[in-house]
Amino acid sequence: MIGSDDIWSPVRLTLELATVTTVVLLLVGTPIAWWLARSRARWKEAVAAVVALPLVLPPTVLGFYLLLALGPNGPGGWIAGFYGARSLAFTFAGLVIGSVLYSLPFVVQPIRNAFEAFGERPLEVAATLRASPRDAFWSVAVPLARPGFVTGAVLGFAHTVGEFGVVLMIGGNIPGETRVLSVAIYDYVETLQWTQAHILSAAMLAFSFAVILGTFQLERRLRRTGS
Repeated sequence: MIGSDDIWSPVRLTLELATVTTVVLLLVGTPIAWWLARSRARWKEAVAAVVALPLVLPPTVLGFYLLLALGPNGPGGWIAGFYGARSLAFTFAGLVIGSVLYSLPFVVQPIRNAFEAFGERPLEVAATLRASPRDAFWSVAVPLARPGFVTGAVLGFAHTVGEFGVVLMIGGNIPGETRVLSVAIYDYVETLQWTQAHILSAAMLAFSFAVILGTFQLERRLRRTGS
């Protein structure tokens, strides 16, 4: 039945996953982006390459290794043992971990670019005013890098919503627990439920267009404000 919980459950789960993942990505990605923008270490570009791997790595490859890591015989199994479970694979927590790793470059790169764009001068001025490094970061660097944070958050959220390969590998198709929107569409197509597949696919198409258009307009507005 159209409009039943079979359709809305994956929508709710996908939005929940994207929201949690975006928050974690901002918390994890910000210090990484800051270090990549400020560090002079010779091996920082090697770290940047590791962060950017999901851009070129097939999702099934990343999903396969995550499945091993999150399974009963990997670190995920050891962590899950603390609360009586066997593994983090095929759980919502596992989806969050996979989504964070898969979407990390979409958040780190815009924030890194924003940190690098304003250069050293504002931080030097803050230091002459006796601002501590922490104060300079929060009162100077973060406000100046606001466009990067906004772009990173939007891209991270949208990329998580559109995930398929990684979430299918490590989450499977458990209704109400790991059956996200992209997996639900795949399942409807496989079972020839064309109406449900059309509804969810059209919603994804409209969402993707809105995200791209909104990102373009937001970047233009922020650029005008900055200038």
